[in-house]
Amino acid sequence: MNTTTADTLFDYDRWQATLPADAQRYQQNQPYPHIALENFLEPQAAERALAAFPAVGDAGWIHYVHVNEKKHGLNKMDLLPPAIQDVIREMNSPRFVAYLSQLTGIANLIPDDSLEGGGLHQSKRNGFLNVHADFTVHPHKRNWRRRVNLLIYLNHDWKPEYRGDLELWDRQMKGVVQKIAPIFNRCVIFNTDEDSYHGLPDPILCPDDMTRKSIALYYFTEETVTPTLRATNYKARPEDGAKAILIWLDKKMVATYTSIKRTLGIDDAFISNILNRLSGKK
Repeated sequence: MNTTTADTLFDYDRWQATLPADAQRYQQNQPYPHIALENFLEPQAAERALAAFPAVGDAGWIHYVHVNEKKHGLNKMDLLPPAIQDVIREMNSPRFVAYLSQLTGIANLIPDDSLEGGGLHQSKRNGFLNVHADFTVHPHKRNWRRRVNLLIYLNHDWKPEYRGDLELWDRQMKGVVQKIAPIFNRCVIFNTDEDSYHGLPDPILCPDDMTRKSIALYYFTEETVTPTLRATNYKARPEDGAKAILIWLDKKMVATYTSIKRTLGIDDAFISNILNRLSGKK
């Protein structure tokens, strides 16, 4: 029986009390609006979500493995454990989204119940995600402009030598401005502008029996004028050298795939299943 309630998931009274200061900090932070909030979920809710977090080998995982990333995602609500479903539903509830609009200063935010590109993310040892700015428009809702990312980390005992920090880069891609470690029950929220560059570009060095786990949720606004569609915009770092060519070529392939996905109405799970079949996986 599911006994989780909103009161045991997220303490609205606590976060409303600090909202004015948090909103000011969020909107003034550099290199673009963002904030890291500690002990975000109520402790029992965070522990339940971690205990239920499915392994990469379980059903439904999408494998994002190409030049610009090596990670795994699960975004089908019916395949998620109840404890994680509860968290996602609360984070997508009208009450929470209203709080998020106040925090970010962005009115009329819309949650994405389809979890396109979001849901659960998990990276094994040697996983990475090159620096990028996110896709700008929801793949299946032409007037939905992507505005805010919310990441909840579920990693106990994550050590600095494991790497895997979320890096926030300046808008000119000259250097890192902020590094945020993916420690347990830390929530990172940030604007997804066309030049909000972020990633974890250096391979993770956690032990083989650990993974980097997070819940990823994206929020949109509905625009009266259809926004310009742009796929995930991967960027080379100054130190990437000749690798920049591969990053650029892979970005172009991702852009082509994004256009096809939007035209045909398919999702990442569909393509992942095809690739798994072609590679002989079940």
